[in-house]
Amino acid sequence: MVRELVVLGTASQVPTRTRNHNGYLLRWDGEGLLFDPGEGTQRQMTFADVAASAVTRVCLTHLHGDHCLGLPGVVQRMGLDGVRRDLPVHHPAGAEEQVAALLASSAHVELVRPVPTPAAAGPLARGPGWVLSAAPLDHRVPAVGYRLQEADGVRMLPDALAAAGVSGPDVGRLQREGELDVDGRRVRLADVSEPRPGQAVAVVMDTRWCDGALALAEGVDLLLVESTFLHADAGLAERYGHLTARQAGELAARAGARRLVLTHFSQRYGESGEPFRAEAAALHEDVVAAEDGMRVAVPRRR
Repeated sequence: MVRELVVLGTASQVPTRTRNHNGYLLRWDGEGLLFDPGEGTQRQMTFADVAASAVTRVCLTHLHGDHCLGLPGVVQRMGLDGVRRDLPVHHPAGAEEQVAALLASSAHVELVRPVPTPAAAGPLARGPGWVLSAAPLDHRVPAVGYRLQEADGVRMLPDALAAAGVSGPDVGRLQREGELDVDGRRVRLADVSEPRPGQAVAVVMDTRWCDGALALAEGVDLLLVESTFLHADAGLAERYGHLTARQAGELAARAGARRLVLTHFSQRYGESGEPFRAEAAALHEDVVAAEDGMRVAVPRRR
């Protein structure tokens, strides 16, 4: 199974020659969570070799155009490509009218039925072994961030299994039932395994520094964060409800996130993401400045 972030767009308000408006597809086993499909997202998906049918859920952090204007095109493209199922569309509470207007913005035959779902703090959806949750962010309009959390599990220890005489189908039985009789001996799951913390990914888009961002980022394996400004322009970042690259690095470091992916770069700094990466890297070791079309793997388990 694949767990990776496919970067479809990395520009902030104004797209550039090399950066499309926002768009991020989190491939998580059999799921495809599309975050903030800005204008041009379906074309970016073609460039990235991502089929529209791969999208199983949409998550909007807020309703500024660079984060949502691609939604109608993606939904209609899914229908053209043969998808026939409901599509959950999570969005901040208070943005219901804007989401409805987007989805009704052009004449089309509804082949995929979007299901808008306001996102309040806490769990939003559950799947096989994971839960999607949200927390409020601090932007100029209602905004939320998202966290996908895998349930904790166990890792079987081969040497302990062999010593206990457990093999083949009995390993699965032991995992399901918690204990097993082997030649008159009781073998418990805890005797032949160790805890395996679940993996997690967080998406923190347009926001000032806030408690919600810290809560979402706590201990995640991959943290996608906007870094619209460099820290020399921290005053502008605060005024317009954004983070600097240095703040993004501090957020990852304080939250104990493993891999930090920076995005949402202002066009005022040119095309290179290196100044953003360098600024955040002064505070956090594993930093990626996202580029359109990039695929970033969720780090392997520790």
